[in-house]
Amino acid sequence: MSSASLEAASLFEKVATYATTFRTSVGDHPQHPEATYQEALQAFEDPTPESGTPADLVLSDLVTRASPGLNAMTGPRFYGWVIGASHPVGVAADWLTSVWGQNAGNHVAAPAASAAETIAARWLLDLLGLPRQASVGFVTGATVANFVCLAAARGEVLRRVGWDVEAHGLFGAPPISVLLGEEAHATVSSALQFLGLGHDRAIRVKADEAGRMIPSALAEAIRTCIGPVIVIMQAGQVNTGALDPFPDLIPLARAHGAWIHVDGAFGLWARACPEKAGLAGSVEDADSWATDGHKWLQTPYDCGYAIVRDAEAHRRAMTISASYLPPISEGERDPSHFVPELSRRARGFATWAMIKHLGREGIAAMVERHCRLAQRIADGLASEPGLSVVNEVVLNQIIVRFGTDASPEIGDDLTLRTVRRIQADGTCFMGGAQWRGQWVMRISVISAPTTEEDSDQTIEAVLRAWRAVQEEREVQKTV
Repeated sequence: MSSASLEAASLFEKVATYATTFRTSVGDHPQHPEATYQEALQAFEDPTPESGTPADLVLSDLVTRASPGLNAMTGPRFYGWVIGASHPVGVAADWLTSVWGQNAGNHVAAPAASAAETIAARWLLDLLGLPRQASVGFVTGATVANFVCLAAARGEVLRRVGWDVEAHGLFGAPPISVLLGEEAHATVSSALQFLGLGHDRAIRVKADEAGRMIPSALAEAIRTCIGPVIVIMQAGQVNTGALDPFPDLIPLARAHGAWIHVDGAFGLWARACPEKAGLAGSVEDADSWATDGHKWLQTPYDCGYAIVRDAEAHRRAMTISASYLPPISEGERDPSHFVPELSRRARGFATWAMIKHLGREGIAAMVERHCRLAQRIADGLASEPGLSVVNEVVLNQIIVRFGTDASPEIGDDLTLRTVRRIQADGTCFMGGAQWRGQWVMRISVISAPTTEEDSDQTIEAVLRAWRAVQEEREVQKTV
């Protein structure tokens, strides 16, 4: 074995040892970063290196500098955002992905990577109950998945009226009406911005108290639309977890000839759980769907899926042509035809590994367990005076308001103070969000390691923080 090979072997062994220690102990440490951004920046601050440093020293230095600024996103009591915990099986597959160093740009250059995507895509469609002929692009996450799907939508609705947007752009094109719920996720707006459709130009359709688009409001809004139309629906509102009423909405959009896209970053996975699948009934009748792997499937970052019923529309929007790229033979799938990049990570390996590891039953059980634990936390908090669980817990999302007996302004202050105290305590981690003009605390139960014991510790930590904030308030009143 050459000296370079020996050095690589030693380096990988050290990294594996560190990784094992980090992942097996993450639940025992505070569920928050110990360093702020400014402190982390200071830790990394150095002049540009003029000469090299031995590999083992570089890695040990990186661990030393980075560790205080790492958040416990893979921990069992991290609820700050709707993100998964990077399951060890997915991480191991992702290590192999890095070791193999495959550029998943096309099926000739990376046959194994492309084959893994092909099979994983087939499994995804089956698990989510979506049309088997749909195409799947393996992208960075739901943000880019929404972009890819809406690019296909833009191209197809304009093609129907005789305009080739891929060739000629939007200059002189017939205008497209885009309708979406008033509680749609910000990444949908960003996708519209990137595609030249404008985030403020879209027609916002009224939503109910849970953030679900109201069918009568859609019917009224779409009646005024002339020409190409795209309607964007939602499976899993980021605060409440609510899903749009697809059986009522989709026929309205379909009758108007609209392309129907569903932003299902996490809520689409309800389809994989028999107990929750009814919440997303009829969603298979849409034209495109965006969802994440690094949420409920627990793949490592970054991993998302752009799913389009009309594979040709998908290809027209994404295919890059060049003489040096290999041709496609009958029955072959070129992964670059469904994503905006040529050079990219082989995300299919981790997706394949996670579905293989969990199976249909394991994925369904995990989704059901997280939803059940979310309800357990909500129930454990709901009876506390001065605190209110704002939403009906339909999936894994809980939003909590503190100071419900106070004015809105004081309630905002008490809510944010409670969130800060919880984060400082470190037992668990959750964040604040605005919902209907008021601050709330958002709890997202979606980490694979989370147990009933973790949920009970979370309840205790939240109540402890809230009671401490109330005591502080009483002291301030007497001063």
